[in-house]
Amino acid sequence: MPAAYATVRHDGREDLVAVEEPLEIRVDGQPLAVTMRTPGEDEELALGFLRTEGLIDRVHPAGLTDDLTANTIEVTGPLLRNPGARRFYTASSCGVCGKGAVEEVAVASAPLPPGPLVERGLLGELPARLVQPGFSRTGGLHATGLFTAAGELLLVREDVGRHNAMDKVVGRALLDGLVPLHGRLLCVSGRLSFELAQKAAVAGAPVLVGVGAPSTLAIAVAEERGMTLCGFARGDRVNVYTHPERVQGT
Repeated sequence: MPAAYATVRHDGREDLVAVEEPLEIRVDGQPLAVTMRTPGEDEELALGFLRTEGLIDRVHPAGLTDDLTANTIEVTGPLLRNPGARRFYTASSCGVCGKGAVEEVAVASAPLPPGPLVERGLLGELPARLVQPGFSRTGGLHATGLFTAAGELLLVREDVGRHNAMDKVVGRALLDGLVPLHGRLLCVSGRLSFELAQKAAVAGAPVLVGVGAPSTLAIAVAEERGMTLCGFARGDRVNVYTHPERVQGT
């Protein structure tokens, strides 16, 4: 497996630093996307990206090319829709870049079902239940975790890009037959952006929790898609911004 960390020297000592490298996603040999990511779980990342972009709804064969140094993964089509001339470049800091309007990046998704009912106190505890060994080693990785409605951690992924961490979780869940994520909770280690809210909604997650603040667009997409969006989840507190009907307790 490619290294996720590299050792660097500074001020007379050594530190572990998160690796950031490009990954090109090809479908039937045609380049579709380039993302800056932490190497590892590349199949999950590719499938999760295609799923959260509404381009696939099931597992497709995917694998690295023979030349591993090329950082290229091949996915077998066909896609559910033709992306046309649209090309994706995703940076570890901002997600999909180069789009001029929200309408251009909006991805349709099915309405989310009602439930589950979750205790407010549990939502505040979710970030503390994220297992983040990469962050502990480097201080430079974001995390996304998938939980049951009772707060059991099902899986977690880390990456230099918060959107990549989300896609890796969705990709793994797709491979495990857990998508759509109805009845489950997603938790991210940072702020809540439009893109993360959209990815969670497309994957069918009814609840998205973040350690940090949401953006106005994240709140808008969560409200429109019927998703419960919670920010500033820190122990005994959490802010519920949309669809509080799933939250129990004060």
